[in-house]
Amino acid sequence: MPTLAGWGQNLLVTCVAKIPKEAYCLRSLSMNLHEYQAKALFKQAGIPVPPGVVVRKLGDLREVYARLSDNAWAVKAQVHAGGRGKGGGVRIVRTRSELAAAASALLGSQLVTPQTDADGLPVGALLVEALTDIQNEYYLSLLVDRAHERITVMASSAGGMNIETVAAETPELILTTVIHPASGLLPYQGRRLGFALGLNKDQIGQFGALLAKLYTLFVRHDASLVEVNPLVLTKGGELLALDAKINLDDNALYRHPELVDLRDPSQENEREARAKQLDLNYIKLIGSIGCMVNGAGLAMATMDLIKLHGGLPANFLDVGGNATVHRVTQAFKLLLSDASVEAVLVNIFGGIVRCDLIAEGIIEAVRDVHVRVPVVVRLAGTNEQRGREMLAASGFNIIAAEGLSDAADKAVKAVA
Repeated sequence: MPTLAGWGQNLLVTCVAKIPKEAYCLRSLSMNLHEYQAKALFKQAGIPVPPGVVVRKLGDLREVYARLSDNAWAVKAQVHAGGRGKGGGVRIVRTRSELAAAASALLGSQLVTPQTDADGLPVGALLVEALTDIQNEYYLSLLVDRAHERITVMASSAGGMNIETVAAETPELILTTVIHPASGLLPYQGRRLGFALGLNKDQIGQFGALLAKLYTLFVRHDASLVEVNPLVLTKGGELLALDAKINLDDNALYRHPELVDLRDPSQENEREARAKQLDLNYIKLIGSIGCMVNGAGLAMATMDLIKLHGGLPANFLDVGGNATVHRVTQAFKLLLSDASVEAVLVNIFGGIVRCDLIAEGIIEAVRDVHVRVPVVVRLAGTNEQRGREMLAASGFNIIAAEGLSDAADKAVKAVA
């Protein structure tokens, strides 16, 4: 498979390098599942996983003692973030007292990992599993490749590691194959990948069957990502999904009401959850310049220009093409509820939405919220002159910008 590794590298590096890690590649498009929820779906699909018990309170440890072997366990904090082990969220314990101490320390805590902010995420549940005798570790995932408009399988012999690092530093270890929607996953694709991973004949058969089940699960549940890292080969020669990650396509959840109930609001950013209720597209980022834009493409361009001028966006906020005064007001209040916002950049192109309505919403929001940070506004399109006049006559400290680059420059200077 000489040509697959480089393509896998391009897929991962493009995904990771061009989007701030705090935003994540699939975050705005997907509903994430906890590991224990993903493994429950794996079991339903016939995919082998280690025996485990979900622990939500210390009393649940009695079920661990009853169901799992009484010698050693892996205790895994259930949060929607990778790098749990680096944050102390995965612990190996070998006695009941160690298990009780680990559960007591983790339950109710805030786990900080390389993929969370400084506040971390709340730990409301643990997955306790019996330890597995591991011979080899592999990486395996299925994801939507939007460039090829196909589901793509990605595999690597470097399981258990950060796959982004593997792709950047040792791209030859990344193997990929693209699935045609008309034919679905074909048996030879599983065999080729299994052979390239160094599996023997019996193991290649196991791998092909497991991969086929993962693909069926992916399609059946309208997933955007299914990941097993690591997929392990036990010393007994069996393949086992030691970890499990599933992201579901938000746009398809109406077809899966049983999966909607798996959403864990405690793992979601409070403002992002509120934005969903308001039907706004909002993602929290790490910068200090709040952005309110209509249109995802324009929002991305605005964020790029802020970065180009030396600043960092505090959020992605798309109010959409059907913005009303109330909608704009609520959007403005939402981004100003973020204490890290030191300036606001409003960039509106009035095509479907009128600029005077946007101006009215900005004025109402500034009046209601008592804004104390600089507000830079760039309006272009339908009724832009009327919108500018309304902002100028408002009496508020609103900085007008002539173009997008000018707006980004003024916003960055406002927080300097």
